[in-house]
Amino acid sequence: MNQAPVASAIHTDSQQKWTIASTSAGFALENMDVMFLSFALSSIITELHLSAGQAGMISSVTNLGMLAGGLLFGLLGDRYGRVKIFSYTVFIFAIATTAMAFANSIGWIYLFRFLTGIGAGGEYGVGIALISERFAANKIGRMTSVAAIGGQIGAALAAVLAAVILPTLGWHALFFLGLIPVTLTVIIRRHVHETPAFLKAKRSANTQSVNLLVLFNSPRRAYQTVGLMLMSVVQIAGYFGLMNWLPSIMQKQAHVSVSGSAMWMIATIAGMVMGMFVFGNVLDNIGPRWAFGIFLIGAAISVYIFTLAKTTATILPAGALIGFFSNGMFGGYGAVISELYPVTIRSTANNVIVNVGRAIGGFSSVAIGLLMEHFTLPIVMGSLAGLYIFSFIVMLTIPALVKRGVTA
Repeated sequence: MNQAPVASAIHTDSQQKWTIASTSAGFALENMDVMFLSFALSSIITELHLSAGQAGMISSVTNLGMLAGGLLFGLLGDRYGRVKIFSYTVFIFAIATTAMAFANSIGWIYLFRFLTGIGAGGEYGVGIALISERFAANKIGRMTSVAAIGGQIGAALAAVLAAVILPTLGWHALFFLGLIPVTLTVIIRRHVHETPAFLKAKRSANTQSVNLLVLFNSPRRAYQTVGLMLMSVVQIAGYFGLMNWLPSIMQKQAHVSVSGSAMWMIATIAGMVMGMFVFGNVLDNIGPRWAFGIFLIGAAISVYIFTLAKTTATILPAGALIGFFSNGMFGGYGAVISELYPVTIRSTANNVIVNVGRAIGGFSSVAIGLLMEHFTLPIVMGSLAGLYIFSFIVMLTIPALVKRGVTA
């Protein structure tokens, strides 16, 4: 994998701090926006008299926007620079989120959520590329995991804000908070500078010729790209399936109260944060094959173990264990993709691979719902465990993941 160059000696520490702070904040605000929709959805359905199909399409439209934004801004980030494009993506999802406060029909909601998805989907790969080019190769796993932890903080913040604002001011007021990220764009443009790695690549290569076909320009790279997409699909499918369904499963089948399921959510998010921290260190110290191998097998086992938990005392640690292994890996994808692809297509590779995962894996909630109608919980969770085993097998077949220092 490519060795990411260390930033220039002048102001290195300052730029690293500004980079990780701005990207972590960006991911936190993006996650906060996504969770705003989750918390406000029931109120939106009631006020606008939406059918289940109309409401379900809101998330699908957002995911499609993420895919479109990932394709567009990944290419723009590789052509015109990480910092400028990153700030644009944050601005877009901030304004689109705020516009939701004025939505009074399902048509406007679809439009604003698609635009929100465009900004959020474009943000990821450009921000990850910025991190990978600002830190030494043996620190990228930890730094991308720190940024991913920022996303979890955003989800927790959304829960607090929704609990305060929704009962008193309603869902329109909640989306007014979308204006907060606009401030971040000003900070980014003032304090974060373009990376030396990108500037060097721009001088030595024709960045205007970057296109999606570069991700498939040889059999080895094409297989690598498709393999990482499949792993990303499993990663996102596991996250959405677990977070959307397990609380209601516990309430209905394990007779856990709503407050108990909320406690499970907190325990799971805490497990995710710890998992991301540990995964980043394992990745940097012993490499991607061991890191993903340990966590994918751990995710498969922990998902199935969950079916054995019957009381609050066992459900909470089981939830934390699932969170640790299933979503601890998320920050590692950006680190691995950044090292497997050259600087000239780095943000494109990150955005395409992860947003394909979002677009396809996001439908896991529908799939699990259908399975729950016809099968028992052990079979459903066993199917999800099988997905992690499948991802493990795919990971083993990607040659460049054997050791660091290999480029496809």
